[in-house]
Order: sequence, then C-alpha cells, then structure tokens
Amino acid sequence: MFLDIDKPKVEELYKIAKRLVHIATNKGVSICTAESCTGGLVGALITSIPGSSSMYTGGVIAYSNTIKENLLSVCPDTIKNYGAVSSHTAEEMAFGIWKKQLNPSYAISVTGIAGPAGGTPDKPVGLVFSTLITSDGTAHTYKFNFTGNREEIRFKTVSKVIEIVLEFLYKEE
Repeated sequence: MFLDIDKPKVEELYKIAKRLVHIATNKGVSICTAESCTGGLVGALITSIPGSSSMYTGGVIAYSNTIKENLLSVCPDTIKNYGAVSSHTAEEMAFGIWKKQLNPSYAISVTGIAGPAGGTPDKPVGLVFSTLITSDGTAHTYKFNFTGNREEIRFKTVSKVIEIVLEFLYKEE
C-alpha cells in the first residue's frame, strides 16, 4: 500500500519539508533531486508545500539503469562495476542532475533497495546511498541501512534526505 505509514510520522515529515522550503526560500537556495528507490517521493513531498516553486527546480525519477545512464549521465561501467545501489552511482546521479539543472545550490540523489525482494548478503534490503552536491561542486555521500517494510524504508529515506539538506542549510547560517 502506498505510504502505509502512521499519520503522526507523515505529519512530522511534512513539517520537516515545510521547514526546508521555508529556509531554502528565505536564503534564495535552489534544490533539485535525482531519485531511484524513493520513486519521486522527495520531490513530491517538497512540491506539496505551497511556495516550493521558488526553491525546487525539479527532479528525475531514475528507477531504471537506462534512465540513470541516459538522463543523469551515470557511466554504464559504474553500474557494471559497483551496481545501481552504490556510493559511486549515487554520486554520479547527483552530479548528473546538478549539471542538468545548471548548477543549483544543492542537488541530492538517492538509490537503494526498498524491498521486500532484491537484497543480497552484500547489499541487503534497506541499503540506501545518498549524495548531496553543494553549489561549489563538493560531493557528500552517505550510506544508510534502514529496517522495516518497503514503505517504511522509503519513508525513512525521504526523511533522511530532507534532514541532510537541512543540516547544510543550517551550517550556512
């Protein structure tokens, strides 16, 4: 079931997204996204907030490797050598959207295994990589091992991605 999550958790995530939109707008910051395992939920959450058009430039849902390669310029050898779920792929996805959006203040990517299938001993369900590119082109890559069902993993991923961007916005103050 889509977003089969407790209502208080959804409300808290909405509040965090609202804070992101408010702070980014006040700072004149722009953000774009490249999403795989979240299927566009980060962008959908941000754009559910009134006024988000002043700070959210757009995103790409790159669920397939073909889209990762063709729209985000992820190198086929990266996927071949490291897999679609890897820090390398997350970084190339973030740089791909950052370049397509003409160097926004922040670009963030996410790729992972939401489950319930698809995990391996080396890459279990709940493994997620995210990269944040800042306006100076610096990459900050994160690895997470979430637990829960598919929607809980996706929810936790969206929450964490928004928290990462907020952390960087707070650092600028």
